[in-house]
Amino acid sequence: MSGLHRLLIGLAAIMGACGVMLAAAAAHLPDASRLGAASSMLLFHATAALATVALADRAIVHARIGTAAACGFVIAASLFGGDLTARQYAGHGLFPMAAPTGGTLLIVSWLVLTLAVVWPRR
Repeated sequence: MSGLHRLLIGLAAIMGACGVMLAAAAAHLPDASRLGAASSMLLFHATAALATVALADRAIVHARIGTAAACGFVIAASLFGGDLTARQYAGHGLFPMAAPTGGTLLIVSWLVLTLAVVWPRR
């Protein structure tokens, strides 16, 4: 297993922990709908990143393209979730268009995973 794959697994684990914490905060704070959405994005895409790394590591999908998709899941979900969390707690986002950028990158990452499935494996 490559060092990048190990890093992605560690980051996905942190995303999962943050997703659970945000879900708990959303359940206990008034008017915290943004946190629920942030939690969902982190939890769903942490799982997607873990699965994609496993598929790439076992050469079930094209390894490099699959790893790129997993990187996209981690970066994009963190960007999306981070922006919503900052809006909830700080009253402003990370930067203009951070959440839409993260969302767009999530869509692209899913399409990259599709490419990893159909691209010939070495």
